[in-house]
Amino acid sequence: MARKIYGSVELVDLNFEGGARLTLIDGPLQLGWRHSGVTSDFIAEVMAIPFASKKESYNDVHHSISYLANELIENAVKFRLPAQIEIEACLSDTEFLLRVRNPIDGVTSQVFQRKLDQILDDDPGDLLIRQIEANALSDGSTSGLGLLTLLSDYGAKMTWEFSAHETDRVMLTTTAAVAVPLTSNL
Repeated sequence: MARKIYGSVELVDLNFEGGARLTLIDGPLQLGWRHSGVTSDFIAEVMAIPFASKKESYNDVHHSISYLANELIENAVKFRLPAQIEIEACLSDTEFLLRVRNPIDGVTSQVFQRKLDQILDDDPGDLLIRQIEANALSDGSTSGLGLLTLLSDYGAKMTWEFSAHETDRVMLTTTAAVAVPLTSNL
């Protein structure tokens, strides 16, 4: 596998100029899940500024951006190989766009690709309900709920690009878009 793409391929080559770029670097910070919430809230604060004049729009946009960013960053932190995580975010007139890049190992790549085959071949809403029911009968794990919620409840368009770089090292690029109110109407 040199390069494999799943999902909304139109998101693969989007230009993120004019947005924000952050890099989370492993090291003394001991990069962990706690950084996901702080980083996603920061991104939401920066990206929701154009909506500040209308409190209801601002709150909705801030929440959607924060939820999307938190899910993608949390997954990158959780499943990455020890390395940096690159995050790009920007706002168009109608969408918030987020791209997260992180290296994963070959086994994680294969498992995730099989999961994506299942998700993309079925209705996300039905899968979400089935996953909630399965979690209720198991140990309470919420694995996969965030991604399914993004697809089902937030109407996110998403793409995942797997690029092999070395033996047992794959660069995963996840790009997502969620609708926001027209910024020109604010």
